[in-house]
Amino acid sequence: MKQNMHDAFQKRPGEAEEGGQVETGTTASHGDEARGLRVLRLIEHLASASQPLTLSQLAARMQVPKASMMRLLDTLEQHGYVLRTPVGRGYVPGAASTNLALATLRNNALIRVSRSILGSLVAITGETCNLAIPEGNAIVYVDRVETQEPLRLHLVLGSRAPMHCTASGKLFLAHMSLLERRELLAMLTLEARTPKSITDPVLLEREIVRIARLGIGIDDEEFVHGMVAVAVPICAADGRIVAAVACHAPVARKSVEQLMQHVPQLKEAAVKLRPLLLAENS
Repeated sequence: MKQNMHDAFQKRPGEAEEGGQVETGTTASHGDEARGLRVLRLIEHLASASQPLTLSQLAARMQVPKASMMRLLDTLEQHGYVLRTPVGRGYVPGAASTNLALATLRNNALIRVSRSILGSLVAITGETCNLAIPEGNAIVYVDRVETQEPLRLHLVLGSRAPMHCTASGKLFLAHMSLLERRELLAMLTLEARTPKSITDPVLLEREIVRIARLGIGIDDEEFVHGMVAVAVPICAADGRIVAAVACHAPVARKSVEQLMQHVPQLKEAAVKLRPLLLAENS
């Protein structure tokens, strides 16, 4: 049976908190709060890192002894909140952390605001617009407002889509470091979803470089035959991409070039959505 997470975060008998003595009473309760925040800080460090972080790196960044950090990582790994990479001895957020992030993004209050912003964007573009985040080697649609036009692509919220053939996915790839992108693509099967899907790694790298230069993700009938899309990023202050706002349309109504004319409106929506996704002053 898996060890209870709360018990695992308690000090062992006689174990002092780092840099101090064993605490009792009210002081001990503050120590419990500090350890709880330590879990959140650890997940924040992993989520914001551009590559897996090692035990030593995490211990140094959080100023926690390696032995304490190792116990915390072991417990979080047991419960699925962190995942140890097969090579490099690094750690990344696990499925439980991703599910927690998705549950937060689906919070009713957040979704009401997001739905309003995307709804206004649909009214301007006349086409379906969505909000997507990266999850592992795929993207996840966390919010979406459909066009009223009868011809449209319907995707359920929470749907996953490949990175290599979607506008948002290619945008996420373009914001990765070269090493991180190559490691991720090495694990992917570049499946041809349509005749226009890019499945050659060399050609895909060229396309990603082009996307990086443009700062706009483009899907030219690569994910679904007869559908095109463009996407713009939502970035943190350090330039790290956290989400993307995209607009989809059937080629019977709009071409990629026509969708590109709505990029200014997509960027305005991204600016409005940014405070919902980031704990920063905007």
